Amino acid sequence: MATCPPYPTNPPRPHWWQRGWVRYGALTTLLAISGLVILALVREQTGTQGFLVGLGLAVLPVPLLMAAFRWLDRVEPGPWRNLVFCFAWGACAAALIAIIANSFATRWIATATADPAGADTLGATVIAPVVEESAKAAAVLLVFLFRRRDFTGIVDGVVTAGVTATGFAFTENILYLGNAFGTDQLTGDSGFASVTAATFFVRVVMSPFAHPLFTVLTGIGFGIAALSTGRHHLRRALLPLAGLLLAMGMHALWNGSAAFGEYGFLAVYGAFMVPCFGLLTWLVIWTRQRELRTVREELPAYVMAGWLAPAEPHTLASMHARRLARQYARRHAGKQAARAVAQYEAYATSLAFLRQRGRKGRAGPDFAVRERELLDALWHRRDVARPALDHAARATAPPPVAPWPGYGTPGSHAGYGYGYAATAYAGYGYAARPGGFAPVAPYGGYGHGHPAPAAPAFTPAWVPAPFPAHARSRPAYPSAHPAHHQPLPRRP
Repeated sequence: MATCPPYPTNPPRPHWWQRGWVRYGALTTLLAISGLVILALVREQTGTQGFLVGLGLAVLPVPLLMAAFRWLDRVEPGPWRNLVFCFAWGACAAALIAIIANSFATRWIATATADPAGADTLGATVIAPVVEESAKAAAVLLVFLFRRRDFTGIVDGVVTAGVTATGFAFTENILYLGNAFGTDQLTGDSGFASVTAATFFVRVVMSPFAHPLFTVLTGIGFGIAALSTGRHHLRRALLPLAGLLLAMGMHALWNGSAAFGEYGFLAVYGAFMVPCFGLLTWLVIWTRQRELRTVREELPAYVMAGWLAPAEPHTLASMHARRLARQYARRHAGKQAARAVAQYEAYATSLAFLRQRGRKGRAGPDFAVRERELLDALWHRRDVARPALDHAARATAPPPVAPWPGYGTPGSHAGYGYGYAATAYAGYGYAARPGGFAPVAPYGGYGHGHPAPAAPAFTPAWVPAPFPAHARSRPAYPSAHPAHHQPLPRRP
């Protein structure tokens, strides 16, 4: 039997550049300087009035796009700091890199070829896609490398890439709309016939998803790489690169659509962009549903070990039931309880994904430690979360179906049929067992600040434990050690 490797008693102290506050400080300083420089450059090109008009119009699609990506991330929501970093990187650092590199490359090509018009076309169709997609992909790469615990699959890659591209498109729209407003000021055009109105219609109304759609391909590549095992190093390196190349190709096709004739833009938009957007939307929603199915299939093992109540896997696998649980907690115990329920749902989801990776051999060396952290986090929030989840389970349970007359054993199908007694559905919908889970009390029996019950000493995750009662003591850690991944013990 595999044993747990000994923990180092005196771990080596990290170097000064490895400290968290140094990294956060350097990153914040970099983004702040980039933001100030990009602000000065855009204002210089558009003027103060044009900058303000462009800012007011460019901000309109941002809340909708952010809400859409946040909705996709509701199954296992990542920390807000990751989203803030991605948006800031796209709006500041990536935009600054794109402006400087695109301007330099276009000017160099125009000087070398003495053809300014050809240089603009080449810069838009070749240089800009390569530079911009690479600059945006850098944010996804940083989150993938340094926030690996928050980057576990395709949805995380889509959300990270999409939020980065939303920030980039925000800054780019300010520049384009500000320049269009300046052109209208010179020509005297206004209303629907103005350049500003046309630019707003094309960039904000018709194609607000353009930049997110390109960069999402890179995010999908990183997401599939996150699902690969540690043995497939070549695949983990090639998948993000393949996604980046696809993003560059789609971006180049979009930028070059104006060169395809009078109706080239509409042809590319209708025949290529819209179907690709629909296909990627379907893929992301399907992946989201698969994540919910993973929660429903992996968490019953922790029910058998006594960590979760019987109805919780099915309740946590329903976004509607999760929302009902949070609303119930907020209504009966306040915002703090609703926040605790949301955290309980997130930790349980992370636990399900962690167990799936361990079962498939993709767990890292910190599998047991991470599992213990998640189980402890669930245990300390159970008094607040379980009444809310119990209410959600009752509210979303399907109605009982009466049996057909003349079928079944008399007396054993009282009102429900199929071998379940009527009393079996009191509470969660599972029959009460001797020494099993007791009914959950309402919020009056818990309240805020209820101290966590005393727990026995830590039992390693790979030691089998008997099926415990839902008592006020902590169950043993149930999972298998990643060395051999034993299944969780069942009740004899």
